[in-house]
Amino acid sequence: MQTLSRAVAAVVLTATVALVPGVARAGQEQGAEPAHYTGKLPDGSTWIADVPANWNGRLVLFSHGFGPLVPRNRPSDAAGEALLARGYALAGSSYAPGSWWALGSAVQDQIDTLDAVSKIIGRPRLTIALGQSMGGLVSAKIAETGAVDGVLNTCGIVAGGVDLNNYQLNAGHAVAALLAPGQNIKLTNYTTPDEASTAASQLTQAVTNAQGTPAGRARIALVAALHNIPAWSSGATPPAPHDYTAQQLQQYQWFASGVLNFTFGARYWIDLAAGGDSAWNKGLDHSRLLRSSANLKQIKALYRQAGLNLKDDLTLLTAKAAKQVEPGPLAWMTQTSEPTGRLKVPVLSIHTISDQLVPVEQENEYAAAVRSAGRPHLLRQAYVHRVGHCNFSASEYVASLQTIEQRVSTGHWPAATAQSLNDAAAALSLDASAFVHYKPSRLLVQPSHP
Repeated sequence: MQTLSRAVAAVVLTATVALVPGVARAGQEQGAEPAHYTGKLPDGSTWIADVPANWNGRLVLFSHGFGPLVPRNRPSDAAGEALLARGYALAGSSYAPGSWWALGSAVQDQIDTLDAVSKIIGRPRLTIALGQSMGGLVSAKIAETGAVDGVLNTCGIVAGGVDLNNYQLNAGHAVAALLAPGQNIKLTNYTTPDEASTAASQLTQAVTNAQGTPAGRARIALVAALHNIPAWSSGATPPAPHDYTAQQLQQYQWFASGVLNFTFGARYWIDLAAGGDSAWNKGLDHSRLLRSSANLKQIKALYRQAGLNLKDDLTLLTAKAAKQVEPGPLAWMTQTSEPTGRLKVPVLSIHTISDQLVPVEQENEYAAAVRSAGRPHLLRQAYVHRVGHCNFSASEYVASLQTIEQRVSTGHWPAATAQSLNDAAAALSLDASAFVHYKPSRLLVQPSHP
């Protein structure tokens, strides 16, 4: 990684300024114009920053999620406009060219972006890192550096990349073995995006074909549990706790909407970054794994209705599990893509309770890591009663950011209950909020290190 001094030197030379005749400084003078800045770091990453005319000296350092490597500095247009209107400056980088799984460079790219922007506009009085999805993992890692004053994680992969790879492999393995036997679907070590896309399409088609029979539906419920797919995809509220048929249909709707296309298509980029596939399942006892699933009663009921033997299917999955540990990729993922929990600044982590791409159960794993590191006093978590990945309103983003800002400014956590966050969101007069008291279940995944 580039040192801060080299990064700053390069950025100062390449930064461009739009809309202002001069350089803005912390606490911009009355009458200044909004400013837009761009720059490039030595590793090829680019960054953008926006500073409002009434800059309050505070900056939001935004880490974007998995996808094209273009600079972004806001989680949504509505949230960005709301923050700028309240005086916050916004900055964010593209991450370095290469893999869309950008954890090899993203943390340093964000820190270098902060330093570069500070050279132009002045050091912010307060900086909050805000991460979204994969960017939530980036900001979770930034929280362990002390480079910012506080962190807001949203819909973040806060359990880390090793768990992500493992439970996705578990689900793909179950589809291939139980719903598409004999098709020889490739599940790991993709060498091209097309190879990953082909496998994702085959897996999705197998699930689609299986939905038409009771046996297929029971097995789809098992796959959903292994993938940590929620049983709420549409409607104002989730299906009733014991309406297993309705739960299974909504799990299937997630698969039909393209979950496997996305998750398995993305695995090419993770393999590219790590130099191989960090996931493993050889020797995994699937019966033991499933015992801790919050969906176990649903699965057993659907298997009984279908006349299937769950134990036989789990025994088959264990017997056919052949992916061995690749030490190099696992070491890379552990080093770059796993939160240690050793927080140096306060963190607020928020999640929708029905997230099809980054399951809310990841928050359970993150809290455990932070407790293990002895830093639980620095972490608060909050939940939103809504369906969808990163499906937050502008008021939820702003109220959450102001909560972590208050913690930083006072040294004490304000109330971060569902009610207090909803009250704070309502006071913004932006849009609706839906914070709710919630406790995630356990993430269903094998230990990260066999």
